[in-house]
Amino acid sequence: MYWRLPRARFLKGKGSANRRALRRLVLAGGTPGLIGYQGRRPVAWCAVGPRQSFPGLERSRVLAPVDQRPVWSITCLFVMKSARRAGLSVRMLREAARWARGRGARIVEGYPVETTTRQADPFVWTGLAQGFRRAGFREVLRRSPVRPIMRVGEK
Repeated sequence: MYWRLPRARFLKGKGSANRRALRRLVLAGGTPGLIGYQGRRPVAWCAVGPRQSFPGLERSRVLAPVDQRPVWSITCLFVMKSARRAGLSVRMLREAARWARGRGARIVEGYPVETTTRQADPFVWTGLAQGFRRAGFREVLRRSPVRPIMRVGEK
């Protein structure tokens, strides 16, 4: 819910209130993202939707729109520790892009972290640039040394 809510509301709702807000979104018919499974066990999450469904992106100068073309955004990528190092991040990114294209997206954009050293999990919740590259995304703009904007779709 970090990208979906005004900052003050997100901070005030940390924990159960934000979980309830996400639940309300789903119960209202929204699809805030995709869940990845190993067998019947959920092990991964990827938040994806039209950029305008993430008003929090507008707070960021680094992640300001690249151009005026409509894009869908991947704002969060999580894989349980026990399921990592099996290519699931790349698969989730590819599936999120495929899913978005099936709903009319022509461009899917992500905001990963570019790192050369191991980072603590809380600092890479938007995904790693290397995973986006492996999933077919290309860097289109970088306003920060560690935060490229990457896209797949129209050039």
